[in-house]
Amino acid sequence: QVQVVESGGGLVQPGGSLRLSCAPSRSIFSFDFMGWYRQAPGKQRELVGYIDIHGTEHYVEVVKGRFTISRDIAKNTVYLQMNSLRPEDTAVYSCNARDMSDNWGQGTQVTVSS
Repeated sequence: QVQVVESGGGLVQPGGSLRLSCAPSRSIFSFDFMGWYRQAPGKQRELVGYIDIHGTEHYVEVVKGRFTISRDIAKNTVYLQMNSLRPEDTAVYSCNARDMSDNWGQGTQVTVSS
């Protein structure tokens, strides 16, 4: 069974930055993609973006230009760099390592507030 561990959440002021990390227990190249999702209170979980096996990044419109997904092959880790954070970015962020099934991490809280 795949274990996925996220880290890096916290409290940040509007306009600030955070970097989240996602480390699966198996090679990141064994997954079709590594995706970042978020769920705000009272809302459904939504896709933020993902990086596919070829290294191509995909983002939803609301985070384009602010968020960047990257990967460190040596550390077998995928990152979500979040800049220019807004209060509406507040959510629990989760990583999904997708192969033939979804492999979710435990989630990490991101709170954007002054």
